[in-house]
Order: sequence, then C-alpha cells, then structure tokens
Amino acid sequence: MSEVAGYVVCLDVGDRRIGVALASTIARLPAPLTTVDRDDIDGLVQLLKQQDASLVVIGLPRDINGRQTEQTVKTQNFAEALAKRINLPIVWQDESVTSIKAEERLQSRGVDYTKADIDAESAVIILEDYLTNTHRRTA
Repeated sequence: MSEVAGYVVCLDVGDRRIGVALASTIARLPAPLTTVDRDDIDGLVQLLKQQDASLVVIGLPRDINGRQTEQTVKTQNFAEALAKRINLPIVWQDESVTSIKAEERLQSRGVDYTKADIDAESAVIILEDYLTNTHRRTA
C-alpha cells in the first residue's frame, strides 16, 4: 500500500448487510465506520467517494479448508458489480472466522451490540489483517 493521502475502506459483504471499516493510508489504524444494505450499491459508491477511498479491501469467505463456498461466489459477484461502478483498486483479504472474533471482541467490551455492530467489527478485523500482511510484505 502506498503512503498517499486517502483511506483504505474494507467491506465485509454479507447476504443482507455490508460491514464497513476505514483506515487512513498514513495512520493505518482501522475503525468501524458503518453498515450499509447490500442492495444499496449506490449508497456504497457514494460512501467510498465521501471517505476519499484510495483502495477497497473485501473480505473473501472460504470454508475451513480454504475452499470456495456459495458465499465466496456471492461476494465475488458483488465485487465485480462494484468494480464496474468505481475507479478504485479492489483487493481480497481472507476473512476466516472474523464474525466469531468480532462477536468475542464486542462481548469483551461488556456493552450491548447488534448484528450490524458485528458486521462492522468484522470489517475492522479483516482490515487489520490486511494492514498487518501488507506491512510484513513491505518491511
């Protein structure tokens, strides 16, 4: 990832909602941003513009053995549709068990949370993994 001004936006694509996380390309500190309805691609495109996105990271779901699932194909199809609407690079990041990790993280905070909170926190974990892996490759 180049050190240019802008933001990396991460998407955790589900059947109904998309969890969205954000990190500055300089500070590299991911934070949950929001969730958007999966059917609201116009809203997502607008959000990417508003957030000055320079890169989109999308969590790639696979089964425990690393094989494609029905959700993998759905996510890839969504990414293809999004790519036609934006002029930004899209990269994939493994999202193994991020929903479980996200729920555990939220439970540890001792406050009430919703499924949308889990989706947004999952996007944070995916983005953390991406940033860690990118740093390892460039260090």
